[in-house]
Amino acid sequence: MPFPRSSGILLHPTSFPSRFGIGDLGLEAYNFIDFLQQSYQQYWQVLPLGPTGYGNSPYACYSAMAGNPQLISPEQLKDQGLLTEDDFANLPAFDTSQVEYEKIAPIKLDLLKKACNNFKTQATPLQQKEFSGFCQSKAYWLDDYALFMALKDSNGGSSWYTWELEIAKREPKAIEQAQRQLTEEIYFHKYIQFEFFRQWSELKTYANMRGIHIIGDIPIYVAHDSSDVWANPNIFCLDEETGEAALMAGVPPDYFSATGQLWGNPVYNWEELEKQDFKWWLGRFQAMLDYVDVIRIDHFRGFEAYWAVEQGEETAINGEWLKAPGEELFETIKQKLGTLPVLAEDLGVITPEVEALRDQFEFPGMKVLQFAFGSDPGNPFLPFNYPRNAVVYTGTHDNDTTIGWYNQASDWEKRNLLLYLGCISPEGIHWDLIRLALSSIANQAIIPLQDVLGLGTEARMNFPSVAEGNWGWRYQKEALTEELSQKLKVLTTLYGRAPKES
Repeated sequence: MPFPRSSGILLHPTSFPSRFGIGDLGLEAYNFIDFLQQSYQQYWQVLPLGPTGYGNSPYACYSAMAGNPQLISPEQLKDQGLLTEDDFANLPAFDTSQVEYEKIAPIKLDLLKKACNNFKTQATPLQQKEFSGFCQSKAYWLDDYALFMALKDSNGGSSWYTWELEIAKREPKAIEQAQRQLTEEIYFHKYIQFEFFRQWSELKTYANMRGIHIIGDIPIYVAHDSSDVWANPNIFCLDEETGEAALMAGVPPDYFSATGQLWGNPVYNWEELEKQDFKWWLGRFQAMLDYVDVIRIDHFRGFEAYWAVEQGEETAINGEWLKAPGEELFETIKQKLGTLPVLAEDLGVITPEVEALRDQFEFPGMKVLQFAFGSDPGNPFLPFNYPRNAVVYTGTHDNDTTIGWYNQASDWEKRNLLLYLGCISPEGIHWDLIRLALSSIANQAIIPLQDVLGLGTEARMNFPSVAEGNWGWRYQKEALTEELSQKLKVLTTLYGRAPKES
């Protein structure tokens, strides 16, 4: 569905300032929303909000539907009386520019466990009823997730397909026994999901009341080591004996990698999903709509055809394209859930068939300015080639920052960019590309906060195909200045993207 002309900022919550070493859903999240409102922005785009595993990637979560416990604000738990200031007395000095995941995890876990124990003994009848209601309403994914995480903890964090065979294959008697033995652990994982969704719901309400809509991100694939795959093995292409991915997801060689990207996720058993009338996908979209306003579908092209690589391959080179029933899926979703507010990440190897699927459902596609200046006037990322029903970015979480990109761009790209712009303004190349995005005819423009702040490669969020060292960037509290807000406000108004009432 086309969207009104507007703009927004891309920022993952882990990037907020916080004394706990990682951004969370506390005060700084609310301050950021105030900044958006004052700057006349109407969208806040986040990366996937799920509980991250190895490498801390939000695109490889233990659940496609759960929230990340690391984003829970200890300050809000203190406001509820579940923690005290004394609980924060021995916090170490954290890096304020990068998330130190390994250092943070045990500290945050201890705080969450203490809050959970206090909730058990102190919760009012109303709070207990709210918790019970949450568990019932989310049971379709929460029961499997809580048991999965409890089992994972009891197995030293190992992957589910290495567990005892009876548990890995979910034999009923083994599951019943695990549920009895892990009652406390299951309660803990349900409680922290309850708290995550409570905090997120309050933040989203605050944003919506200020005219800010949240764009969430739904990766096409889920992590192999996830409650989704463990609980629903029949809808994934798995080796029946070992539980390993029989066919792995990825993309062929492209802009980001000469050997392609081998993600390792199992691809879907689309035949089985169709037999089930796409029940799992319907539940996933419904879960997303519980806490975002707009859904960005990552790797949209995989719904038309997907790159599948056989088990044992070490790169994505030796794969093949297989057809997916995208039209049938989105028709089913439309019939069951109505017309959804969806953006399609249609980057990479895009065919006319992918474009036809996107356009059939009127999903806006993505345009990235960093891809615009390396070829000829037919380049679809050049602003004069845009359709209106599109979302333009200076760059995405997978790109370098605009300043980092420009510093490493070829002389050919720099020449083309300078010819297109006329000159580089004294404000810097990042503001030139922000202005170019906002002035384009694309209905929506989304700018990473790193570009608004004029930061270089040190602030890059992700290097595709690099397993570690990503997703860590954080900004400083004093970075969101009144001057920046006014600058965004002026340009947003100038290019017709301000809220109607402004």
